[in-house]
This record gives sequence, structure tokens and C-alpha cells, in this order.
Amino acid sequence: MVHEFTRVLVLAPHTDDVEFGAGGAVAKWVEEGKEVSYVTFSIAEKSVPEGLPKDILEHEVTAATRVLGITQRNLYIYKFEVRKFPQFRQEILEILVSLRKQLNPELVLLPSLADVHQDHHTIAEEGIRAFKNSNILCYELPWNLFNFTTSLFIPLEKQHLEKKIQSIRCYQSQESRNYASPEFIDGWARTRGVQVNTTYAETFEVVRWILR
Repeated sequence: MVHEFTRVLVLAPHTDDVEFGAGGAVAKWVEEGKEVSYVTFSIAEKSVPEGLPKDILEHEVTAATRVLGITQRNLYIYKFEVRKFPQFRQEILEILVSLRKQLNPELVLLPSLADVHQDHHTIAEEGIRAFKNSNILCYELPWNLFNFTTSLFIPLEKQHLEKKIQSIRCYQSQESRNYASPEFIDGWARTRGVQVNTTYAETFEVVRWILR
């Protein structure tokens, strides 16, 4: 039943969140012919390492989503200030409502409500509010979570994991983060795969699933 949808919207508070949390699933869905739209709300200019161009993450997310197979017309980039999303809650909600009307997604991916990052939590709350009549899944970012319910698993093939790793490699400005290593990404996918008797998988929280 998870396959009975064609239009997917993935919400990334910051560039690279979706790649980490759902890059394999996105690659799989694109391969299956589903239309995937990607929205990021910040290029995190204040978090860019010293010496690099402030807009580098805008270029990196463009390259990363291209690796996953997302078309340029389905990439939406907003530039809210990092760590300040709660101050722009209404503006973010209005963008989400506009995207709902424009894209009419059948499945929406967003961060977990249990995510401790204030920007991630804001996108989770406003995303659920805007898309309450859609199927909603939350993706896993374990470094930001104290609790996460693994209520849905998506098995991945090797080529899906390879595209996930390749997309994350596009973020050269973030390569110092310990969770960006290919070894961690591979091990994470293998761990989730073992839980459902497959080689690789990603796991999600089900917020709402509507059987039509």
C-alpha cells in the first residue's frame, strides 16, 4: 500500500536533511517513476565553515538532488535564517499551504516531532498542520532524536544506498561531520535492514496514513 502514490513532497529544514533521512527512499521512488518535489527552507549561511562561500549550500543541494534524480523544476529553495524558524512560523505555514495547492502531494516527508532542533521541530509542526489530509511520514535523524518510533520500513537496493551516499558527498562543506561518512551511512542502512530481514533499509514514523 505504500506504493499507491505518485506525488511525493519532501521537506528539508536545511539542505542535506532529506538526503540523510530519506535519500535512499527518494532515489527508489524516482527510479519507480514517482514525481518527487524537494523543499529546503534554509541554506544555513551562518553555519558555513569559515573560508567558504556563504551560498555554497545552495550549490551543493542543487548537485545532491540532481544525483537523487530530482528535476530542477521540482527543487524549491527558501532562505530563512538558520536557528530562527520559530520566529517565522506563520510565513513558513503560508509557504506550505501554497505548495499544497500547487503540488497536491499524496505523501509528505518531514522531520520527527521529537527532533530537538528548533528549525526541524518547526517544519514538523507546520508541515503536519498544512498537510493533515495527506499521508505523512517522518524521517530519522538519530543525532537529533531522543525517541523515534520505527513504524514503517522501506527496503533499499544497493543502487539506492549508493545514490544516497553520492548525494551526501555533494556536501563537501559538511564533510567534517562524523555522521556524513560513507561508513556510517552504510552501517545505518544495514542496521535498519537487519530489522526487517533485508540488506538495506530506511525507517520512518507514521504520522498519518489514509487508505483510500
